[in-house]
Amino acid sequence: MTTAPVRAASAPDTGAAARAAGVATATATTGASPGPEGLARRVRIGYASGALASGTFTTLPGLLLLPYLTDTLGVTAAVAGAAVLVPKVWAAVLNPVIGRLSDRTRSRWGARRPYVLVGGLAMAAALALMLSGPAHGTAGAWWTEAGFLLAASAFACFQIPYAAMPAEIGGRPGDRVALAVGRVVALGLAALTVGAVAPVLVDLGGGGVEGHRWAGLFGAAVIVAGTLGVFLGTRSAAAGPVRESEPSLRRQLHAARGNARFTALLGAAAAQALATGVLLAGTPYAARQVLPAPGWAGALVAAFVVPNLATTGLWRRLGDRLGTHRAYAVSCALFAAGCALFLAAPVLPPAAVLATMALAGTGHAGQLMLLYAMLPECIAEADARSGTSHGGLLAGLFSTGEAAGLAVGPFLYSLVLQAFGYVSSDSGRAVGQSAPAELGVLTGMAVVPVLATAVAVAVLRRRRQDA
Repeated sequence: MTTAPVRAASAPDTGAAARAAGVATATATTGASPGPEGLARRVRIGYASGALASGTFTTLPGLLLLPYLTDTLGVTAAVAGAAVLVPKVWAAVLNPVIGRLSDRTRSRWGARRPYVLVGGLAMAAALALMLSGPAHGTAGAWWTEAGFLLAASAFACFQIPYAAMPAEIGGRPGDRVALAVGRVVALGLAALTVGAVAPVLVDLGGGGVEGHRWAGLFGAAVIVAGTLGVFLGTRSAAAGPVRESEPSLRRQLHAARGNARFTALLGAAAAQALATGVLLAGTPYAARQVLPAPGWAGALVAAFVVPNLATTGLWRRLGDRLGTHRAYAVSCALFAAGCALFLAAPVLPPAAVLATMALAGTGHAGQLMLLYAMLPECIAEADARSGTSHGGLLAGLFSTGEAAGLAVGPFLYSLVLQAFGYVSSDSGRAVGQSAPAELGVLTGMAVVPVLATAVAVAVLRRRRQDA
């Protein structure tokens, strides 16, 4: 595997005819059909399977890591939040570097697939290490932190090239939307499976370190399956030529900063990821402290992610009818409504509580599908305008925004818990909490996501107008 040489900025452009020939070559090598059927089914399924890996990495630490630190290892809520934050911040810094490397890579496996394979397998091993828990207290927390740092680094190596692939293997806008739809469905499957099974494995293992070890091994197995699926399934779609990139990372970052459409998308993705991170982090606390029966975490996660499987096609049609930006605003309204209604969870019947999460999940399905459909369009537009490769860098910056939001979300939630007086435990079981602490559990889950979602809509609308 080598990195491609780059041309100087002053080199003459090859012109529209050459770019059109490049598109034709890429289409021939990706398996995309010039006919109405678009991409081959095996390519679409193969690409979608990669979301099993990324969805598992997002769901498992988001659901288990913060309560694992506070209720099993005995770490205070604020310190636990910082431990979750730091590796994700590191990954956010790493993302653009990985994106530029993949932009410049040439190999017999293509530009992106080597990173997908190595990053995915390393991510699986590190995730299992993260929850292997050899000790309690400070020593256990440091072990967990080291594992999470390695997992976040490997995730960056996997996720950035993976997110850049649709702009290259999708020959038409419809192909890229189809890849986004498949990705969101697979994300829902990963979240549903991992979110339902992992808490059960923890409980079967006694709720302590042993149970979390089994959950970590299960998550690692799902990541390996998704990694091999995308690597093998897209092998006929990844041999296209590599475009030259800008001669320096600084030049690439400058070009991205000047792309108003992309910066709007980046701001919305970061704010929405923060909202999702808070909701995920709060789910196990609500299940243990506020709701009337144990074992609710899996049911709440299932209610949230099932709409990813059931409504993604509806959001695609709504995007075609209203436009992606208006459809995104509708999805945000549904998500915010579901979060706000969760404040009433203690007085609602169980079916109504699940309905509030399903409402939020319906909105979330639209948010994901529409944001992921906008990204490859931004990449394709930027590449066509400049004649150089921006896919890896823009995907890296987009994932940086998502990673930053998912990192800050649990940290903000931990601060809310600390402010409302949440008491940590090192027994593997959450202790009973005061009424203010229970109120903090719900307030963090409901109010913070609503505010973050409002910011996402405002940023996307304002910067779209600037564009």
